[in-house]
Amino acid sequence: MTDLIVGVLGAGTMGSGIAQVAAAAGHQVILADPFAGAADRARDAHAKTMAREVEKGRLSRDQADHLLARIQYLTPGRDDYSAFAPAGLVIEAIIEDLGIKKSTFKGLEAATTDRAILASNTSSLSITAIAAACRRPERVVGIHFFNPAPVLPLVEIVPGVITDPDVTARSRTLVDAWGKTTVLASDTPGFIVNRIARPFYGEALRIFEEGLADKATIDWAMKEAGFKMGPFELMDLIGNDVNYAVSTSVFEAFGYDPKYRPFLSQRRLVDGGLFGRKTGRGHFDYRPGATNPEPTRDPELAEAIAPRVIAVLINAAADALFWRVASARDIDLAMTKGVNYPKGLLAWADQLGPATVLSRLDRLFAEYGEERYRASPLLRQVAAENRPFHP
Repeated sequence: MTDLIVGVLGAGTMGSGIAQVAAAAGHQVILADPFAGAADRARDAHAKTMAREVEKGRLSRDQADHLLARIQYLTPGRDDYSAFAPAGLVIEAIIEDLGIKKSTFKGLEAATTDRAILASNTSSLSITAIAAACRRPERVVGIHFFNPAPVLPLVEIVPGVITDPDVTARSRTLVDAWGKTTVLASDTPGFIVNRIARPFYGEALRIFEEGLADKATIDWAMKEAGFKMGPFELMDLIGNDVNYAVSTSVFEAFGYDPKYRPFLSQRRLVDGGLFGRKTGRGHFDYRPGATNPEPTRDPELAEAIAPRVIAVLINAAADALFWRVASARDIDLAMTKGVNYPKGLLAWADQLGPATVLSRLDRLFAEYGEERYRASPLLRQVAAENRPFHP
């Protein structure tokens, strides 16, 4: 399959990462971005990355040079997609704006052959809505990488409502051949990871806004439970602007379901330009010489934090399974491979006992009376039948 030419539209961090993955798999790659300097910056970033790979002994100099030679860097005019004419697959990795994406896919369809697959790397927008701009929407599919694309193994394959099953199968086979771990997700807001992961951030923000614990303590409690990063340091790494935008997108896409409502404390950080590491300040202070508060390392407090967050996460996973977003296997695979959770959430529920998780949620619902704690019908059913999610 390496004779397939891969096009990538958008030479930002994500697009250049996808181009590197495809080139590493042996494909000729067309990386195009209409913004002045974007393609050149991607070329420089790739050169630095390859130099590090050679220095660390992971690639020979010849291998690195051949990989770089497989990528063609272009700066076409806006709305000029003719460079992608020979591509058998084009992956769009541009701004998360539905109107812009629809216009882009209309142009890509006109520039490519009928056999070419047109894919979006969108993290939360509807593949069906994007495809609606095309005469042949059946050739459009979601291929959602996680950042950084060369490092993180997970890729969500997302068919739209009328995506041709052959397009879905060809896309998954190809990305599997690139050494990635693919999961199949239905075209629902946030797909698998960005839907199920919302409570990791949301419940932590809720606990902070209640005054139950400070941010450093909440992060400490979640790391004690096995997570590699706490929710607040992870939000700062992702970017509070990006994380808040995804939260808002999922909230709106679910018809303003209060379960997904974004939090005011994060909105205020975004309003103030405190995006996290990239701006020097966010939930924590990353400026030179800055000191951040130490967590309160209280085991009882940790028990009031981590099991609560984990219960809400498990509930989100159970709800995703209930609504057939993905299989139980793919849900757990997505959360361990995509966001490095210590365990698959449904497997975690089996270990804790679904009835135990349900009891925690019911107590929270009785205390707060809010939809965010209403147990998934499937979790309630599994607990009542005393059976696991995974046979």
